[in-house]
Amino acid sequence: MARAVSTRRMAVATAAAWIIALIIFFPILYTVITSLKTETEAIKGFNLIPSFTLESYVSVQTQSGYLKPFMNSVIIAVGSTILALFVAIPAAWSMAFSPTKRTKDILMWMLSTKMMPAVAVLVPIYLIFRDFGLLDTRTGLTVMLTLINLPIVVWMLYTYFREIPGEILEAARMDGASLFDEIVHVLTPMAVPGIASTLLLNIILAWNESFWTIRLTTTNAAPLTAFIASFSSPQGLFWAKLSAASTLAIAPILIMGWFSQKQLVRGLTFGAVK
Repeated sequence: MARAVSTRRMAVATAAAWIIALIIFFPILYTVITSLKTETEAIKGFNLIPSFTLESYVSVQTQSGYLKPFMNSVIIAVGSTILALFVAIPAAWSMAFSPTKRTKDILMWMLSTKMMPAVAVLVPIYLIFRDFGLLDTRTGLTVMLTLINLPIVVWMLYTYFREIPGEILEAARMDGASLFDEIVHVLTPMAVPGIASTLLLNIILAWNESFWTIRLTTTNAAPLTAFIASFSSPQGLFWAKLSAASTLAIAPILIMGWFSQKQLVRGLTFGAVK
């Protein structure tokens, strides 16, 4: 009887998980379906039957080109992630293994910056970028996305480093390891799962950032988020072309997430966000 109850509960839980997954995935599915319709069919209303035409994809490539914003997104997302890790690993090490009475206050202050509406600092950030010549540059966006995601990166690495026994680092110090050797040759290899999951999550966040990328770029450094926004015009929304552009933009990150999901889940469940 107990096995029957357990099996029933498992079936219910599995069905509920599938329903939730389908609800979450449905907008992406409908975007792909709409991208395979003609513009006339796309504006008619809800319809799950595509006409399997690629004219929207051809139009998107002909009008705007996909490669340049794609490369901008790759450079900005990867660059901001690497820069954030260079800053966050030493910061998380110091907070995890050499805490002070202000460490928790600093961590809470860093996290509180994520609660501030981005629009509240839009004008000063824009003026700073203008004065330093960083508008519509990959360098400016890379620095901006680094600063935006740095609190999350520090928090994830900090909570993961806390799971590593301090005795291991003490043993390295007794063997004569310098601070640099301690971080690079002892701590970092042990924290590979946590660093990998942090890296993947930060790339996803940087790839999906739209508020700052749209407002701080025009053409030269415009990533895929600005590429999608360019298909909204005063003449109206071109749903099929907009869906095609969105599909092209989300495809790389979906593929990366699919192939790296085991590493991401492993890192997150091994202490990174506990």
